[in-house]
Amino acid sequence: MDGTTLYSIGELSRRTGVPVKTIRFYSDANVVAPTSRTPAGYRLYDLDALLRLELVRTLRELGIGLTTIQQVLSRELSVAEVASAHADALDAQIQTLRLRRSVLRAAARFGSSPKETKLMHRLTQLSGEERRRLIDDFVDDTFGTEGIDPNAAAMVRAATPDLPDDPSTDQVAAWVELAEMMGDDDFRARMRRTAGHQANQLTLDIETEAGAELVEFTRQRLAEARDAGVDPLSDEATPVLDDVVRRFAEVFARDPDAEFRDWLAQRFEVAHDPRVDEYWRLVWVLNGWQVVPGLVPVYSWFVQALRRDR
Repeated sequence: MDGTTLYSIGELSRRTGVPVKTIRFYSDANVVAPTSRTPAGYRLYDLDALLRLELVRTLRELGIGLTTIQQVLSRELSVAEVASAHADALDAQIQTLRLRRSVLRAAARFGSSPKETKLMHRLTQLSGEERRRLIDDFVDDTFGTEGIDPNAAAMVRAATPDLPDDPSTDQVAAWVELAEMMGDDDFRARMRRTAGHQANQLTLDIETEAGAELVEFTRQRLAEARDAGVDPLSDEATPVLDDVVRRFAEVFARDPDAEFRDWLAQRFEVAHDPRVDEYWRLVWVLNGWQVVPGLVPVYSWFVQALRRDR
């Protein structure tokens, strides 16, 4: 084979693996034009045409369009430029496919309804800038009021959650739940009320008034129940709750009735609202941090148990 050899369209097809019909199309589109024709009008191709056809086949297999390929062949674009642009486009497509896969897995795992699946898909399709804007709006609206502790806003911003490029099923579910929470006015009020105590690690007034001995006993008793997997809303939690409430009632000279339980819940909710603690757990999941059960505040379990009748 040398530069003077001419190939029929059939021979060109055998050498490159490109169907004859496709070569004819490329010839008519002037992508790989024939070098000459036989007296009978059959197309003939030289070595340069063969090399061009192999390049066209390679680029087409990589998903590059004919218009772009023609620009490469006419030297308007280099192969490197096309490869770089196409690789960037593929990266975006791969990220989109990964998100779709995660949404579908989350929908399958959690038995999501059509409405919930649609919401998951919509929220995961937000761009990184749109997600940051959603979070910034939440922080600005929650902590932008005069008199709000700046340390609380700084703490929330320091742990800004964002959806990874290849999120797990749990991270997709966490992002959807967080997005819904951040748009909830009631949750924003709860976050505003508790974040100052959490940011500054303040001791609750109820802890000071109850005394160190009762506080230590309460934390240990609640931690044991929580770590044992006792649901604060279940009957299994009743003995633990009744014991702790009775001890607090004795210290404060109160009856351990519903009114006293509601009063206790309000005092502990100042820093440990269950929904706010759930927000932080979701942030840890979304950011890929290890959720350590021992660091989840025990008072959230207590407040839930106190509020279960409501």
